[in-house]
Amino acid sequence: MIRFRSSSIRSLSPEMKCTVRLLDDSEISCHIQRETKGQFLIDHICNYYSLLEKDYFGIRYVDPEKQRHWLEPNKSIFKQMKSHPPYTMCFRVKFYPHEPLKIKEELTRYLLYLQIKRDIFHGRLLCSFSDAAYLGACIVQAELGDYDPDEHPENYISDFKIFPKQSQKLEKKIAEIHKNECRGQSPAVAEFNLLLKAHSLETYGVDPHPCKDSTGTTTFLGFTAAGFVVFQGNKRIHLLKWCDVYKLKFEGKTFYVFGTQKEKKAVLTFHTSTPAACKHLWKCGVENQAFYKYAKSSQIKTMSSSKIFFKGSRFRYSGKVAKEVVEASSKIQREPPEVHRTSITQSRSSPSLNKQLIINMEPLQPLLPSPCEEEEVPLDEGIQLPKEDDVSVPVISSSPVKDTGENVDLANNQEEKMKEEPLTISELVYNPSASLLPTPVDDEIDMLFDSCPRAENEKDDTDSFEELDADENAFMIAEEEELKEARRALRWSYDFLMGNIEVNAFVKSFSRLLLVGLGLLLFVFPLLLVLLESDLQISFLHEIRETPEFQQFHIEYYCPLRQWVACKINFIRDMLGSF
Repeated sequence: MIRFRSSSIRSLSPEMKCTVRLLDDSEISCHIQRETKGQFLIDHICNYYSLLEKDYFGIRYVDPEKQRHWLEPNKSIFKQMKSHPPYTMCFRVKFYPHEPLKIKEELTRYLLYLQIKRDIFHGRLLCSFSDAAYLGACIVQAELGDYDPDEHPENYISDFKIFPKQSQKLEKKIAEIHKNECRGQSPAVAEFNLLLKAHSLETYGVDPHPCKDSTGTTTFLGFTAAGFVVFQGNKRIHLLKWCDVYKLKFEGKTFYVFGTQKEKKAVLTFHTSTPAACKHLWKCGVENQAFYKYAKSSQIKTMSSSKIFFKGSRFRYSGKVAKEVVEASSKIQREPPEVHRTSITQSRSSPSLNKQLIINMEPLQPLLPSPCEEEEVPLDEGIQLPKEDDVSVPVISSSPVKDTGENVDLANNQEEKMKEEPLTISELVYNPSASLLPTPVDDEIDMLFDSCPRAENEKDDTDSFEELDADENAFMIAEEEELKEARRALRWSYDFLMGNIEVNAFVKSFSRLLLVGLGLLLFVFPLLLVLLESDLQISFLHEIRETPEFQQFHIEYYCPLRQWVACKINFIRDMLGSF
């Protein structure tokens, strides 16, 4: 058991237990003190792995309100955690490397491979059938090695849980590629090939944030090395490169992206379910923009999401940027550390590891077919790949494919009869027993952001996309609560004005004082403006202007305030002019 002690001598506070779940679902426990900062915990995990390229990784946790957070390295762990100890967190990839070829050490590639494997299993990495088969074959080759007919029976792929749903056709294709194309590859080579394929996909590195756009449509926002991306369903509808994004801002539950599209200023507006989710989205955007956009960490500025007359939130990314990480990796000169690999059956999210932590909204599921559509499922649109046209793809029945060739032929006949119709997100309440995303059985099907149901005794993995909710109920409930509060305030104001509410003497006295203060302000404020802004040569005004106190007030307070207000007005004017 490791115990972290703060450098502060005065710290004699009780120790608190902290458990960190690693990428292979193993756990490390340690004890921390109240002053222990997040960097101590990150360094401890990296020292456990002997990991030098550690800037790609971070530690994530969930607060009691079921909102996810990244652990900030420069702040006390105790102050960041809103729950009571013992604490449970997860070690995850925070910034996905833009070019896996530039990763220096095999250990770093292996940890990234484990993260990609989780992304595939939880349905976050969208891919076609052929890409899914290739990724699955790379995983099987890395776990099992070369195909051996004496050791691997006919249906050996079915023992591996690689995707949320797996059809026999997909498993046969994986086995075919594993037998013929992957022979002779070491685990390190197979993992590297998986990274090369995964990083070419559109949703590589996307941690989807559910929200609604200005029209009320459910969307998913993400941040990648390329820039800010927006998905609806499984299709990318926006990509703003980081060089075209000049400001990220949030106010309450509204998130703004100020950027440039086709040489014109644009403002994208999105709405989250809670203010905490909006702030988390903003901080993720600020960190990703700083990491991927700038050439040096010294160029990073403190970002604020201030309102016109209020300070607002301030945040600054304090780590290295991508270019600095690559440069540091190229200078590593040591004997590569030993990589301790685990088998797929051990590293896959097991029923004992996914129960305590639940994200702030309910999981997603595709729209369930009506009783008259039980024999067929609406078609899904393929994801819009870079520099390619959209692909129209058939979707199969949600029931599992059976062994007999007769059922396979029946499924193929059903596919030919299907009408094209987009698959949408269900607005029904999540039901773990309901069927989820069907397994692809044709070569051009793309998987939605979705995942499989879990057993009751599973622990929670804080990065499961199934724990994110695109259901409208969360937004509707929040809007209803706001309307109720507004109605209560209006009703109370009406009763107060009509004399229906008895007010005690203290409230009456305070009200009179407030009215007198407002009256004086209405008189003094115009007089102050005349003194400060006008050139009227009235004797008593001139005498006041000549006093040292007035001149000090004018120079040290009024002039900076006027300049600040002018900047805010220009900013609002520019923002309105961009519409």
